[in-house]
Amino acid sequence: MSYYSPSIEKLIEAFERLPSIGHKTAVRLAFHILDTNEEEITEFINSITNAKKNLKYCSQCFNISDTDPCPICGSPKRDKSIICVVEDVKDVIAMERTHEFKGVYHVLHGSISPMNGIGPDEIKIKELLTRIQNDNEIKEIILATNPRVEGEATAMYISKILKPLEVKVTRIAHGIPVGGDLEYTDEVTLTKALEGRHEL
Repeated sequence: MSYYSPSIEKLIEAFERLPSIGHKTAVRLAFHILDTNEEEITEFINSITNAKKNLKYCSQCFNISDTDPCPICGSPKRDKSIICVVEDVKDVIAMERTHEFKGVYHVLHGSISPMNGIGPDEIKIKELLTRIQNDNEIKEIILATNPRVEGEATAMYISKILKPLEVKVTRIAHGIPVGGDLEYTDEVTLTKALEGRHEL
């Protein structure tokens, strides 16, 4: 039996669908929203709507951006001959915080995970291959997938399919703890990992 009215129950359920939000947090968020004034609620709704409407994937690197190409791919200051391959958009932000990487990115939007039914065709590996084949300037691919089983499997798969293309393939060094995510790794550790990358 629910203690809340149907409208509040629906709001709580909506918050519970968000990642890392348990029931108690969902209840707190729901009541916070109910206590918020109309103007702030409208601003909150508009920011979500505008983000969904205006954000798009960069046609070059598949990063999320308001523009295509994204500011990184569009910058003349970036070294287009080095591509850092990451699993997720949040990993781009983590790498950028180091202020060490001056190349461009390729966002896979996931990693190979047979247990979850995710194979190479479900992530942006084909697009990476096409990108390299169409650009003779690319000299190095840095594989910066997360250092867990799925990330390692993805890195190994990509390194194998890139072997015939005569492009240098490196893997970031394991200054990042195994089982960790780039998103939560500090800048110093990420910098060391970039400096200590090795060829596969």
